[in-house]
Amino acid sequence: MSYATAALATYANMLGTLDHLVTKAEAHERGEALLQARLAEDMFPLHTQIRFTLDQVVTALKRLGNFDLAADDSDITSFAEAHARIKAARELVANTDPATWPASGDMVEFTLPNGMAFAMQAHEYCRDWATAQFYFHLMATYTILRAEGVPIGKIDYVGYMMRYMKQPTPAA
Repeated sequence: MSYATAALATYANMLGTLDHLVTKAEAHERGEALLQARLAEDMFPLHTQIRFTLDQVVTALKRLGNFDLAADDSDITSFAEAHARIKAARELVANTDPATWPASGDMVEFTLPNGMAFAMQAHEYCRDWATAQFYFHLMATYTILRAEGVPIGKIDYVGYMMRYMKQPTPAA
């Protein structure tokens, strides 16, 4: 399996998780006030963590899939908007052909807004930067929701695994 195929499958699974987490948050008594919740004063609130999770996918597709995509830097102001942005990201992933990604050893260079610059092979960028950043913000989203009392657990995080569950063998 190519790094591109693995990355796209990971994004597809975990964007489903993000959408599920937003659905669980919607049902919480605090409602959309949760969008302002944060783990610590120096961390971004939930709405930004969701946006950053999605931005990581869009940025990876721009750098690796050669898409001309613009990140949506506006705040997410409702759960409906979060669902819509997640849906759009899922569609981008579903419509991405892994064959268009650079060869594993091709170089990817990028500079962060703070001026830090990086150069690494495409598979290293995917493994060491894009995937790590994606999971960081997804876990921040999950953790904020847990800390705020949204009833979620591991199955809500890895619910996609249920498609692999074996049916019990009937006792003889």
